[in-house]
Amino acid sequence: MKCNVGKTEQIVRIVIGAAIVLLGLYFRSWWGLIGLAPIITGSIRYCPVSDVLGISTCDAKNKQ
Repeated sequence: MKCNVGKTEQIVRIVIGAAIVLLGLYFRSWWGLIGLAPIITGSIRYCPVSDVLGISTCDAKNKQ
């Protein structure tokens, strides 16, 4: 897979995903599972939605 998530966006995705998961745990709601999507896409630095839209925040040197 090619990289289309930059370093800053990666950090933001993981932080927001963790916050959503923690809020789901706090309120005992299964909606917290939605937070796994930004955590996964931030961790692997690839987002299929961004790929379809042609958006890339990744450096040119990090693209594969």
